Amino acid sequence: MLPGFLAELGAWNWLIGGLILLGLEIIAPGAFLMWLGIAALIVGGLSLLIAVPWQAQAIVFAVLAVMLVLLSRRFMAGRAKPHDHPHLNERAARLVGKTFPLVDPIRQGHGRIRVDDSTWAVSGPDLPAGTLVRVTGHDGVRLRVELS
Repeated sequence: MLPGFLAELGAWNWLIGGLILLGLEIIAPGAFLMWLGIAALIVGGLSLLIAVPWQAQAIVFAVLAVMLVLLSRRFMAGRAKPHDHPHLNERAARLVGKTFPLVDPIRQGHGRIRVDDSTWAVSGPDLPAGTLVRVTGHDGVRLRVELS
């Protein structure tokens, strides 16, 4: 039953499936479905030109899909451009080198500073509240500070 159904699918179903995958790539971009869609279009085109059993079509599709995805990953990895703001989504890294007042004193190595409208946990030498400290680094969301 299943082999008969698969044998009846034919080239047009590969072409339609490929177009559907390309359409889904537009809805959910990520440059993955595109390669599957292109592989399906290639298999559909080959099936129109050459009478190929469905098993061979499935194998060609699988091989093409894997090859296209791997080649695209390799090609795209080398095309990444450096940007002007390397710490754009790393707020703690952007604070390194800046000076802020202590909101809570540093006692036993732990305190808090005010940055704009929020406070950050800090670690450093014991200092009284109000002291200006400079951020020297971070451990996750805890900032390391020293007396400025």
